[in-house]
Amino acid sequence: MPAMISKQDAGEQIDERRRNAGLTWRALASRLGVPEVWLAAAVLGMHPLTPAQAEELGYALDLEDELISALVRQPNRAPGADVSADPTIYRFHELIQVYGPALKSLIHDEFGDGIMSAINCSLTFERVPHPDGDRVVITIDGKFLPYAWVSGTD
Repeated sequence: MPAMISKQDAGEQIDERRRNAGLTWRALASRLGVPEVWLAAAVLGMHPLTPAQAEELGYALDLEDELISALVRQPNRAPGADVSADPTIYRFHELIQVYGPALKSLIHDEFGDGIMSAINCSLTFERVPHPDGDRVVITIDGKFLPYAWVSGTD
């Protein structure tokens, strides 16, 4: 029996197929009826697709059963490699280093003691024309989760 392909390795192969087919994440997301940011994250190994979504993606990209199977498996959401060295991803780290404390303070001012969920959230991505050069607009819509102190006997 051959070794099972990892979700991340499958994702790289699927992404290569997507690019070779000339399909955008947006086009595939529209076909599956899901947000493009979610689909890109799912294909790259961070979310499971439903069997129906995986089959539809398999049909769209002519994927082998092994790749379709990888899409529906539960992910390990810890990246296998240090992705922080990638220039694009590094800029997100830089953004959080510079603005993270301010965003935390603003959340606490507006909502009180708590956090923004990264589990119950959505992200949107768009390209917006601008006279000084096109803009990358990313919107994070996360549920506020207040800290709750609960005793073990309640």
